This record gives sequence, C-alpha cells and structure tokens, in this order.
Amino acid sequence: MKILYFAWLRERLNRGEETVFPPASVKTIAELMDWLATKDEAIALAFEKRDLIKTALDETIVEHDTPIKNAKTIAFFPPMTGG
Repeated sequence: MKILYFAWLRERLNRGEETVFPPASVKTIAELMDWLATKDEAIALAFEKRDLIKTALDETIVEHDTPIKNAKTIAFFPPMTGG
C-alpha cells in the first residue's frame, strides 16, 4: 500500500510518500502506525502524539481504529484549519 505524509510530517520525515507491505497481523490504522514506528525512528518520533495525526484511507477521513484491509492508500496529516 502507498503511505502519504503531508505538512509537518512530510518535512520531519523528509519524504512525501512510500510503499509498504505490512504483515497480515497489522489490521488497523493504529497497528500500522505502530508497525511503521518500529521500522523508522523518525516516524516513531513523528507519531508520538497520535492525537495530532489525522488519517485518510483511500481519500476518506477515518479514525485510527479503522481496519486497513484492501487499502490502496493511507495518508497521515496534521489537523487543518481554515483561512
């Protein structure tokens, strides 16, 4: 699946996207975040305050407990404000 990073996540990780192949045991967004954090120290630091991270699964905003089965794209981004 493709992972997209936006705004300060993109800046901190020095990348806007990557393709990953999580194991079958990774079933939710939260578990994906845990798995990504174990593979990359920069991601672990960026995901420390998860309440600041919003998520979209195939272009639909979802909660961290959402299953990722058959997801093509998951995006992580900070909350957005109007202006």
